[in-house]
Amino acid sequence: MHDKIDMDRDMVDLAIENALDMGAEYAEARMEAVKANSLILKNGNPEISGLDRSSGVGIRVLVHGSLGFASTDQLTKDSAMDSVEIAVRMAKAAANLTRERILLSEESSHVKDYEVSQKQKIADVQTEDMLDVLKHVDKSMLDAAPLASRFLQVYAEERTKYYANSDDSKIGSRIPRVFMFMLPTIVEGGQVSQAMLQKGVAMGWEYMDPVRLSEEIGHEISVTYKNMKEGVKPPAGKIDMVLGPEVVGIATHESCGHPYEADRISGREAAQAGESFVSKEMIGTKIGSEAATVIDDPTIENSFGFYLYDDEGVKARPKVLIKNGIINEFLHNRETAVAMDMGASNAAARANNFDREAIVRMSNTFIQPGDYKKDELFEDIKLGVYMNSFMEWNIDDKRYNQRYIGREAYLIENGEVKGAVKAPILELTTPAFWSAIDAVADDLDWAAATCGKGEPGQGIPVYTGGPHIRLRNITLGVSQ
Repeated sequence: MHDKIDMDRDMVDLAIENALDMGAEYAEARMEAVKANSLILKNGNPEISGLDRSSGVGIRVLVHGSLGFASTDQLTKDSAMDSVEIAVRMAKAAANLTRERILLSEESSHVKDYEVSQKQKIADVQTEDMLDVLKHVDKSMLDAAPLASRFLQVYAEERTKYYANSDDSKIGSRIPRVFMFMLPTIVEGGQVSQAMLQKGVAMGWEYMDPVRLSEEIGHEISVTYKNMKEGVKPPAGKIDMVLGPEVVGIATHESCGHPYEADRISGREAAQAGESFVSKEMIGTKIGSEAATVIDDPTIENSFGFYLYDDEGVKARPKVLIKNGIINEFLHNRETAVAMDMGASNAAARANNFDREAIVRMSNTFIQPGDYKKDELFEDIKLGVYMNSFMEWNIDDKRYNQRYIGREAYLIENGEVKGAVKAPILELTTPAFWSAIDAVADDLDWAAATCGKGEPGQGIPVYTGGPHIRLRNITLGVSQ
């Protein structure tokens, strides 16, 4: 049990009391304080150094079946109470314009404080520490390939939060995160190849070991360059494929995570982030092979998408989106859980700051590892392609048609991995992707990402990843 995280909890609790006194049926308040540092290195030159210190409180209320939200970055009693009044007034005004009442699911109350430990605290990180990491990685990239341009960014934050609601939940948390984004472009002999590399965790600065990161990133650039120079044209016709965790992760995130967001299914996200080919009636229907099980789990220790309670005070748990090829559950907040007759939320409500309303989001979304060893996936493939990483992807607004272009890829012949294949294209529908999986390895690897959604936009830290998987009878796409 951690000590109580220090914030002005009385102000939050008072805001909830005042909201109820003003006629709210339900009220919640979320106070956040962020300490963040960032640095950008572009073509070897430091360009932007950011030192961010922000704090504030967001208030959400339910009045006559309508929601109102307001926030303030002035942490005073008067400012917080003004925000309560604005939120209540907004909800009352909305109630006069809407016919359908919003209901929130009944949830257990929780009183809890938790935090992620740090061996090297984010608060102690200096610009020189960040620059040291960036320069190490930058040199490793230059040593690995001829680069036309390179963009590197490192970011570190510590986010302290106190959430309370009128259901008597009181939850404090402190989560540090470190993140690195790299965009190197290789150009040689009229050929261009680009990699988008991201690494991130929920822990202290100890993760940012410059030697380890340099070795990992240097290897990525080296294999990208080798594929670019030596890769041959991919085979035509029906083949089998083995996908590495990076490709598996982006495909799972885009073609299972996003279309299973309940607010997207209901149409709320249509104008901002697209729709979903999935409907609420599809729970229990077959979408893929028995080998396919997809989980979204925010409780994974030190994961980039880590949290133990969501931003509606609901205790987090693993969510099984696909179970042995069957659509099993969607991602819900308290509103969508009632609207779809689910009974209870599964803790997928997240906001990226105090001034944003929590909406349905992913956390760490992945294919559950299977029983195969990685090498066993190749053994009985007569002709195929091993796509270990990607340099480009896209998917339509309904998350039905998807396309991935390989960055590191190899030919498979008679069970053996051969030479490099240049830019193979995996292009197929979402049901075809999940149905083609016939074997899943027992390994598991992750990539960090910032998932965008909402209006105003909210970038949320997530993991994408999974094990190696095998797809049968795939026809590769044709390059334009």
